[in-house]
Amino acid sequence: MKVVLLQLVTLVVVAQSSDPEASLADPGQHPLEPLDLSSPRATLSSFLSRGDELARYARTEYWSDPSRQLAQRLAQKQAQIRKMLDLSKIPPAARDDFGNDAAIYLYDVLSRIELPPWDEIPGREKVAELAPIAVEQTGGSQKKSGVAGAVGAIEGGNKDAEDGVSLASWTVPHTEVTLVRLTDGPQSGKFVFSADTVARAHEFYRRVRDLPYQRELPLRNYAEMRPYLAMRGWLVSPQRIESFPDWMKRSIFRQAVWKWLALIVAIAVYGLFFAVLYRLSARFRRSEHMLVALSRFVVPLVLLVATLPLATFLHRQLTLTDAVGGAVSLVAELISYIALAWLAWSLPLAIMEIYIHRSRVLDQSLDANLLRFIARTLGLVGVIAVAFLLTSRLGAPLYSLVAGFGIGGVAIALAMRGSFENFIGSLNLFGDKPVKVGDFCRYGEDAGDDFQRAGTVESIGMRSTRLRGIDNSLTTIPNAEFSQMHIVNYTTRRHILLKTALSLRFETSEDQLRFLLVNIREMLVGHPRVVDEEPSVRFAGFGSSGLIVQLRVDIDSNDFPEYRAICEDIYFRIFRIVHQSGTDFAFRSQTIYFSRDGGIDVERQQSAEAQVREWAAAQEMPFPNFSPEQRAALRNTVYYPPEGAPGSEG
Repeated sequence: MKVVLLQLVTLVVVAQSSDPEASLADPGQHPLEPLDLSSPRATLSSFLSRGDELARYARTEYWSDPSRQLAQRLAQKQAQIRKMLDLSKIPPAARDDFGNDAAIYLYDVLSRIELPPWDEIPGREKVAELAPIAVEQTGGSQKKSGVAGAVGAIEGGNKDAEDGVSLASWTVPHTEVTLVRLTDGPQSGKFVFSADTVARAHEFYRRVRDLPYQRELPLRNYAEMRPYLAMRGWLVSPQRIESFPDWMKRSIFRQAVWKWLALIVAIAVYGLFFAVLYRLSARFRRSEHMLVALSRFVVPLVLLVATLPLATFLHRQLTLTDAVGGAVSLVAELISYIALAWLAWSLPLAIMEIYIHRSRVLDQSLDANLLRFIARTLGLVGVIAVAFLLTSRLGAPLYSLVAGFGIGGVAIALAMRGSFENFIGSLNLFGDKPVKVGDFCRYGEDAGDDFQRAGTVESIGMRSTRLRGIDNSLTTIPNAEFSQMHIVNYTTRRHILLKTALSLRFETSEDQLRFLLVNIREMLVGHPRVVDEEPSVRFAGFGSSGLIVQLRVDIDSNDFPEYRAICEDIYFRIFRIVHQSGTDFAFRSQTIYFSRDGGIDVERQQSAEAQVREWAAAQEMPFPNFSPEQRAALRNTVYYPPEGAPGSEG
């Protein structure tokens, strides 16, 4: 009897050990216990048990009366199951949706195929004996060079593959469902379903979906009901969806008709809302007020804040699956990053324009253009950063992007060498500031007398400078050339030099000439727009046609039209003084004197000579210069504007 009882107990133990469900742990007993992924047996056990728990939870608590809290618990359970899948080959933006789909298909596949006895699946004690599988690290999916475990070892042992890495693995017998041990990342050393298995999960499901179930499931045929059920949201219960008419549950591209209708309505309302918002914000684009200017960014800001939450909400409430769910996730991610790039490009420039306006910087000046360039540079850096983030979210390797950007940057730099030189020229102009907008200047070498290289600066950009010539022509000069030119800025002059020469007749006597010089000096000292304390009016020598008197004084003006008006007034006064002295201007001509010609005015000549003799007798001869007392007495004794002119005090 003892022997018989011992044999019966042994048979019961063997029967329980051969039943895969008998070894599944109940996760409800220890909800905080981490997943056991230490071996293929542990991972398969955890996957099936967590799948059963999720199906049981969805069929009981969640089925008839879902709520936000129940939906959150359901999402947490799905996240636990996704940890048992290698999703490294899936773009980060689509990992949740793709992982949920793959997990449901694999759960259904493993429930329909015949699994080996539980004790034949390698446990912790047999992990070291597993043969490696060569997995290609590049490409869209893992490329297997061989299978291990029940299938056998590949040639080459544990040596790395030429283009990949060798991972310890186990494959379910008579299938291509493989579990591999990860070698890096947060789950290093744990067994998960391989990336190739995850990528082909739907293919495996299509091949076995007509087979009967080998296990008892809390929710049967869920993979077939997924196109019309919504098992992640809380607005519509699965029980109510089951009561929908058949035409609403009909599948189009693995999505039910009612899901397509709800998705189209949501997208239409979403597009209409942003179209209205864009039209409203467009009315304020020309305003310079800061708050109104910032309203231009309402559209991208709302796009950035609302798109991803809306896509997540639609996913949960409609449970979008397969290609449609992935497309909605990727499009939402793309729109959000485009909105972020929009903000990164536009916001610095708008803030800089507000600063330029508030700081009263000239709109077309180099300072304003340099500030705009800085804003555009910051915007471009922001756009590039957003592009890197987007491409990494879509699955592109960051190091390849950086390398490609570096090579592209070198090519762009070589192609834009001229623009770069102009930019350096702009920096030179900004540092030296030889001219600014509104300045009148002369630039370069002007061989002619028509002042073709003189004009008023209209704008100084980051690439070129524009000048309006005195003939109203517009000249554009690249900054690389303009910064190397000789630039004479007439606007920065505090005074403008008046330099001229008088040619008097040779008949002018010495005293008469002295009288003329003194009167011209008195007039200049007394003129309020002459800044020289001692104007330079000198007898400079003998010319071919007459006596040369040179006049050189500074005029208190930097406005050229005003300067010419002051010069005109001085010339009129000199003209009057010359005639008052009794002499006259000499001409470049031959003079033939006849006996009837009276020559110069003798009476005025004698008067001028008498005045000079009086100065000499009183020792008040104003030569070589006026005394300080004489200058003080003469200061501002000349009326300007001249007598008879509007505003004249004379």
